[in-house]
Amino acid sequence: MAAVPEEQAGPESGPKHREKHKNKNKKKAAPAVDESELLTVPDGWKEPAFTREDNPRGLLEESSFATLFPKYREAYLKECWPLVQKALGEHYVNAALDLIEGSMTVTTTKKTFDPYAIIRARDLIKLLARSVPFEQAVRILQDDVACDIIKIGSLVRKRETFIKRRARLLGPKGSTLKALELLTNCYIMVQGNTVSALGPFSGLKEVRKVVLDTMKNIHPIYNIKTLMIKRELAKDPELRTQSWERFLPKFKRKNLKKRKEPKKKNTKKEYTPFPPPQPESQIDKELASGEYFLKERQKKRKQMEEIKAKQADAVKRRQEERNKAFIPPKEKPAVKTKKASTEKKIDIEAIKEKVKNAKKKKLGALPEEEVKLKMAADEKKKKKKK
Repeated sequence: MAAVPEEQAGPESGPKHREKHKNKNKKKAAPAVDESELLTVPDGWKEPAFTREDNPRGLLEESSFATLFPKYREAYLKECWPLVQKALGEHYVNAALDLIEGSMTVTTTKKTFDPYAIIRARDLIKLLARSVPFEQAVRILQDDVACDIIKIGSLVRKRETFIKRRARLLGPKGSTLKALELLTNCYIMVQGNTVSALGPFSGLKEVRKVVLDTMKNIHPIYNIKTLMIKRELAKDPELRTQSWERFLPKFKRKNLKKRKEPKKKNTKKEYTPFPPPQPESQIDKELASGEYFLKERQKKRKQMEEIKAKQADAVKRRQEERNKAFIPPKEKPAVKTKKASTEKKIDIEAIKEKVKNAKKKKLGALPEEEVKLKMAADEKKKKKKK
């Protein structure tokens, strides 16, 4: 077959087509994007709000939730209920307060377009029932805020221990709770047997861990230290994909209480295939002692003699205890005190030497060396004057 010349060949077989083909291959072999960058959310990004355009037809069925509230919250709920209705009205959710039954109810309407609005409304009335103020509870209606109600009443058996650990969670003048709120960006309310937390999802996870560890007798200061370190490490973008275990502190329990040994130790007896001997009945005991064959008069007489013997022993013991008060205590033997020796040895020679030295020295006189120095200084002055 004859070769096709370049001029007669189609446009696809030319040199330009080859260059385009090479460029396409280069585009395909582009560097792969790092997976860590794909998984991380860029700073400042927010999920777009759910609007009526996303669900123009609304909801098919009506949903409702109800929750009870304690008696002491009745006065506060009466005051803030118009504000609750106003806040929920923006999301087209109805709210009803029943003071007779002591309950709050939220229901959807025909205008409700957000299906998750009823769940947020349910969380709102739950937080209000758990003594969370309305100013904080209304934040649950925002998209990036969630809540968590942690039940701590059944985690500790003894009531006294429970009160101590709950107070440990609060700290002196609420300092521990304030530190937790700052580190987790959550609002925390400790009330009765529950802990209510309100904030971002990541913060709620940390709050739950700290609360449960505190009720398990782990002091919250250890978790606070760990959270502070994590907060600093999160600022470094290089450490985002690395493990932080080498930076986090590891606390060990030092004061481990030993298990209290019981007073009566039950020692296991050796196993025997034979059953234990049958205990003797009252008739068997009477037969062994011979009382069975006695008449009723003789039995009564014997019982009276035993009672009288017991009474005589009790009277004797009582009399001895009474007589103890009249027994004089034993006196300690008198110890003769040794007379202090008045005679003291006097060193006469030492006294004589002191007297001689005193005669040589005049009262208020300077020592010999100082006198010589003064004399020499006076002579020098006289020479200078001349």
